[in-house]
Amino acid sequence: MEQFVVEGGHPLQGEVTPSGNKNAALPLLAACLLTEEPVTLHNVPDIGDVRTMRALMESLGVSVRDLGDGTWCIKASQVRPADLDPELCLKIRASILLAGPVTARCGNLRLPPPGGDVIGRRRLDTHLLALQALGARTDFDRIRKEFQFHSEGLSGADILLDEAGVTATENAIMGAVTARGTTYLRNAASEPHVQELCLLLNRMGARIDHIGSNVLRIEGVPRLKGAEFTIGPDYMEVVSFIGAAAVTRGSVRIRRAGPQYLSMIRLTFNKFGVDWAVDGDDVVVSADQRLVVEPELGGAIPEVRVMPWPAFPTDLMSIAIVTATQSRGSVLFHDWMYPSRMFFTDKLVAMGAQIVLCDPHRCIVQGPNKLYGGNMESPDIRAGMALILAALAAQGESVIRNIHQIERGYAQVDSKLRALGARITRVRKT
Repeated sequence: MEQFVVEGGHPLQGEVTPSGNKNAALPLLAACLLTEEPVTLHNVPDIGDVRTMRALMESLGVSVRDLGDGTWCIKASQVRPADLDPELCLKIRASILLAGPVTARCGNLRLPPPGGDVIGRRRLDTHLLALQALGARTDFDRIRKEFQFHSEGLSGADILLDEAGVTATENAIMGAVTARGTTYLRNAASEPHVQELCLLLNRMGARIDHIGSNVLRIEGVPRLKGAEFTIGPDYMEVVSFIGAAAVTRGSVRIRRAGPQYLSMIRLTFNKFGVDWAVDGDDVVVSADQRLVVEPELGGAIPEVRVMPWPAFPTDLMSIAIVTATQSRGSVLFHDWMYPSRMFFTDKLVAMGAQIVLCDPHRCIVQGPNKLYGGNMESPDIRAGMALILAALAAQGESVIRNIHQIERGYAQVDSKLRALGARITRVRKT
């Protein structure tokens, strides 16, 4: 069992380049199942969730070659809807992304329940309803504990998703691109990784219109071909480094950061006095952050509330909470999506943060807080990274256990932080 030991109180300085977007890499890998021809992906992040998805795809008969420097060549010349390892499926939420492409390609799939972060109930109903609308039959076998998908051929449909779920949108897209006829996908998620999936599929010969909107028009095609695609930067990692620079009063340039995706995030961080400059495709965080909360009209406490893209994303809530502990004033944070997202705040309180957990969905942060090192367990990917930020800002030494959770979503995070001057070491605990 490995853990991170962090000595806080050292400002970060220098340059860092984020890895490829985890939430793009997973559906892009799944999309490779839709063609017999090879697909080459560049900037694939070297993280646990991606390695798990690779293992699942290889169990379906897919060839995956690592060409080095984050480039993979995927060839699904034959796909067999084999029995998938339940333990692998439980490791990641993204195993559900196999449902759309394998059902479209093979006509049937047995899929053990997906896993992932424990941040509250994450419903799968939208996935099933979307694939049912395309003509698939779905069921859950309670004895075998598996989802079952069957189809004699999918057909286009006019689909209104009951929620703008990201992976449900991606499954529906992958089911529709080779379906007979035209599909209108309404209330579709439009996150950058959904857009990247659409762009890759179009390079493969799909016909998807209105990419980036909440209504997609998909004209089904008989078959898809091979393609080459570069995965964009992980904006979750970009914002994590922005937060790390702010809480340590450091100065960091984030190379190839994709600033075009950060506009709403920037408005949100401005609420507690954090800003950055854009230099071409780089983001530059200076050491002279205001770190003062900007009250709303009438002196009201500002609220940070997650919403579907292009609003503030739920996966950045933990990073925002830690950053706000270093700002003067009060901020209300509200994540209505997941009832367990806020539970990590007890670890911040133990470090000295003034946080009131109002209910499972809301907390109030009163800052600035002097944090002190502590011993902590990483509960999930995003909270785990947020705890690293807290440890970097704290006085004294912190120990963060269960770091495999963090490394499911962040590649070489400790070495990247050390290159910026952080005092973080990896220790193997027997």
